Amino acid sequence: MFFAPTILFLKSKGHNIHVLCMSQGNADGLGTTRKEELYHACDSLKIPHEQVKVLDHPKLQDGFHEKWDHGLLAELNMEHVQLWAIDMIVTFDSFGVSGHPNHQDVHRGICKLLQLNGQGNIEVWELASLNILRKYIGPVDIWLSSLISSSSKQAIYTLVNNSPSRSYEAMAAHRSQWVW
Repeated sequence: MFFAPTILFLKSKGHNIHVLCMSQGNADGLGTTRKEELYHACDSLKIPHEQVKVLDHPKLQDGFHEKWDHGLLAELNMEHVQLWAIDMIVTFDSFGVSGHPNHQDVHRGICKLLQLNGQGNIEVWELASLNILRKYIGPVDIWLSSLISSSSKQAIYTLVNNSPSRSYEAMAAHRSQWVW
């Protein structure tokens, strides 16, 4: 639930949230558990089950040594963009937050989707990967992020989490993910 603070922010602004998870996360045989935990985490974020989809595609199996096809990822994401009338995607950046290769492949799949979509009306936000120091310095990182974004040529948004306890609750519901 890397995305809990962003989800909470977007919900506070009236956005209708859908969650598409590209894999059950079964690398360690915990796929069924992880899928159920994701639904519980989404419950805590007030996302209805019918707006949460966890894929179990044979070519998108979780694992550090599993290479995911970027074209397939683009295709599956586009299907759900059209099905759910999505106009904004929030995804991983090129490092994949934790450096997980499947997260990096998802990023590349979304880039491919944007290439194929041409001038479509899909806005994409990326969750910035931070080094270990920045992940754990808490409020000091708000200042650092503001400083970095003021000198960037890209649009960078720093979202301050109004409900850290709700983010924690969502992550606690996804207990098997606490492996980092």
